[in-house]
Amino acid sequence: MPPSETPGWSDLGWQSWTDLEQIRARLDAGADPNVGSYVFDRPLHAAAELGSPEVVAELAGRVDDVDAVCEGRTALWEAVFNDRPDNVRALVAAGADPWRPMMAGWSPGRLSLAGPRPGQFFPFPPGHTGLTEEESAAVVESDRLIGVLPGLEHDGFSLTCVAGLTAAEASGRLNGEPAADDELEEIMDDPFHEEAMRYIGLTDVPGGCVVFQDWGFMAATPVVMKLLSAGTVAYGMYANPKSGNQGRVYRDGEVTAWDTSPGGRDVDPGDSAAEILLKYLYEGHAEAYCFAGAGLRPADDGSLISPARHVRLPERDYWH
Repeated sequence: MPPSETPGWSDLGWQSWTDLEQIRARLDAGADPNVGSYVFDRPLHAAAELGSPEVVAELAGRVDDVDAVCEGRTALWEAVFNDRPDNVRALVAAGADPWRPMMAGWSPGRLSLAGPRPGQFFPFPPGHTGLTEEESAAVVESDRLIGVLPGLEHDGFSLTCVAGLTAAEASGRLNGEPAADDELEEIMDDPFHEEAMRYIGLTDVPGGCVVFQDWGFMAATPVVMKLLSAGTVAYGMYANPKSGNQGRVYRDGEVTAWDTSPGGRDVDPGDSAAEILLKYLYEGHAEAYCFAGAGLRPADDGSLISPARHVRLPERDYWH
């Protein structure tokens, strides 16, 4: 078959990685098991995350190196991170190394210690580092925090979690004016009016405060986060009804992450060890991810349901 006619992987959909017959047919027809497409960088990595254990075993038996690294991690790491236990077993059976160093010290085996099945797949070998006390505490806290913050069922809201700052201090940094209940009730007759966007809620929680707007993006705009994060850290997000959750992180007044997917799987090879653990623990829990990132420890979700106070922000450009 001429090279131009050799099948590849570019037209494969997300569900195709569970179809052993289709994957095997492509491989038999000449598709390269080691080279993916602009969507799926490596077939084995894609199957480890999305596919069936049968497809994983098929590809693992055909690749040059079952522990090949793509964007800082192996296929086994992808299976562990995405909680695909059957795929983990298939890769281990094919010879994948659970303790190969990668991702800021998070080998697949070490990452699994922070997951729902610690120690189930890999015997812990001597000479390898387990979880630190701080990491173990973060795992315990993630279970609690996800329990008290089940997540809002609607889109269109925004929030910023700020470490070490009280609601009163946050209001002062933003030059917010206290909003009376009747004033807020009147403005909520049309929450999408430009004037309504200037009203935000603030609540003290252990570890800092939460800035929240149930009907718009203002609580996580660049100027708000820049002012709030001076001398500290702030994790924010806007639940965009059109494009999904849009996250951003500010440290000491400077943006360090923008247009991320909070509670998603967008792990970057340059992420710190703490950030990788945060993304692993809070996958699918965007609001809890923001609270945990800023080190907030709420007892309940009251800051997102009924903020303790509302303030009116001064009129200005909050994007630049």
